[in-house]
Amino acid sequence: MRERQHLEKSITAIRGIESELSDQLGMIELGEEEGDTGVVSDAEAALKRLHAELGRRQVEALLSGEADASDCFLEVHAGAGGTESQDWASMLLRMYVRWAERNGYKVEVQYESPGEEAGIKSASILVKGENAYGWLKNESGVHRLVRISPFDGQARRHTSFSSVWVYPVIDDNVDIDIQDKDIRIDTYRSSGAGGQHVNTTDSAVRITHMPTGIVVTSSEKSQHQNRANAMKALRARLYDLEMKKRQESIQAEHESKSEIGWGHQIRSYVLQPYQLVKDLRTGVESTSPDDVLNGDLNPFMEAALAHNVTGEEGGPVADIE
Repeated sequence: MRERQHLEKSITAIRGIESELSDQLGMIELGEEEGDTGVVSDAEAALKRLHAELGRRQVEALLSGEADASDCFLEVHAGAGGTESQDWASMLLRMYVRWAERNGYKVEVQYESPGEEAGIKSASILVKGENAYGWLKNESGVHRLVRISPFDGQARRHTSFSSVWVYPVIDDNVDIDIQDKDIRIDTYRSSGAGGQHVNTTDSAVRITHMPTGIVVTSSEKSQHQNRANAMKALRARLYDLEMKKRQESIQAEHESKSEIGWGHQIRSYVLQPYQLVKDLRTGVESTSPDDVLNGDLNPFMEAALAHNVTGEEGGPVADIE
């Protein structure tokens, strides 16, 4: 029923665009015949709005993958480089939280492992809302930052790497067979707020899936809830792994992410000596890194979706002649 409602909504929207296009072209023709420039101007303005709407619909049409409509987990892991990479990982996490908030998605922090001096070693969030996975799925990969380090007393330029991993929350009706013998469950003490509020119970849960080496973690207050969250995340990871096995190109991309470093990045964020964010898969660029790091990611996401379908650089283009 959800799929039917989605299809009916899409068909109705496209028919509405077709109808309005015909009406506005008719108004232009009528205005030109009668010499009414006001009517022509209004109709042309309406066509521009229609052009933008069609562009949005084209992007939505690309969100047609098996799990695109699902909520998703997003993990960030710092690469080698200590404090530099850990600070970069925290910047990436903030970027995706800002993107989610700007686009009406709800974010829940699943776990966060702080760095020794600053930033984070790793973190996982749950992004909830329609097409969350469809939008974020192409963000998986290594992200490279070039900047003047705030941690370097000599103000030298540093290059840092962190990786992002995105996988869908799967429906409870999807059967993922996880054998007890294939998993190891570890509990440990999660960090608290300090003082009288410090968490003194071994509540955090880490589950390791032996056959694949997948590790998932949840560190909220309830150990029971953490186990349920971790098992849900593990099912999602195994489902995501199986989907990628069906798609050779995506699987090859996944294998290339095994090293968080040079030669494996999907996007570069250069803050010094010039300012540029460039996606190395699609060629899309932004000369405003501050906007991108504050969540302005839609141009990159749209281009990646189009690239997956057409293999061409750039985003989808709506042509109205």
